[in-house]
Amino acid sequence: MAQEDTQSGPGGTPPGPVAARPATPGSPPTVRSADPGVAVLPPELAEAARQLFGARLDVAAAYAELLATDGVVRGLIGPREAPRIWDRHLLNCAAVAELVPIGATVLDVGSGAGLPGLVLAIARPDLTVTLIEPLARRTAFLQEAVQALGLDGAVRVFRGRAEEATAGPEPVRGDVVTARAVAPLDRLAAWCLPLAVPDGRLLALKGASAAEEIVEHEEAVYRVGGGTPVLHRCGEGVVDPPTTVVEIVRERVVGTPKATAASQKSRSSRARRR
Repeated sequence: MAQEDTQSGPGGTPPGPVAARPATPGSPPTVRSADPGVAVLPPELAEAARQLFGARLDVAAAYAELLATDGVVRGLIGPREAPRIWDRHLLNCAAVAELVPIGATVLDVGSGAGLPGLVLAIARPDLTVTLIEPLARRTAFLQEAVQALGLDGAVRVFRGRAEEATAGPEPVRGDVVTARAVAPLDRLAAWCLPLAVPDGRLLALKGASAAEEIVEHEEAVYRVGGGTPVLHRCGEGVVDPPTTVVEIVRERVVGTPKATAASQKSRSSRARRR
């Protein structure tokens, strides 16, 4: 999902981890008016789903139902996407797990409805995942989904933009930063690489134009500390079509654009004083 401007909640909710909100005693469950039947795993995808989710396939199925019901009603998933939740979304995202090291800390930027962050947390219980999302209605859905799926111990939700996650006394950092359909590769690298630890990596889920994006933005990626982008086709022989992923390693630590601008302004000011 695309990065959007943060919208403050009641009282001006600041960026940061979203606290779990216990249900009010006696309050009714979330109303679901969409058809949960469209989230049923198609038989022709059952083997791929078993390979990718293993013993947690039932958790993936519960998430698919949440997307097809609450996700559609609340505008996180388009109604036309609901029948394609398994092939276009869940399996597509789960295939990326083959690029994630065991026990890694994963940050999912612009998480939206939890794609791919929640999917990776389901498929890989060894991972620790933070879902980074600026919009209140999306973070509310994500927090409810984390609780409903029993992922509280492995997943947290951070409400804010990628730039805000790197600020403050306790900046968020991860071994792997993921993003799906967020932005072109140059902007994505500028937002996401500062979130990665040195030698960590950005895994950007891309479409058919991924190779062209690499050629177009390779220099911009280098300027923000990234290595040569590498194109992967994940899930070959399991999902059709394979998931296209661009991997960028954070090879160098460089200043953020704001820090660089401030440094240049300071140098200019000193030069004038001389």
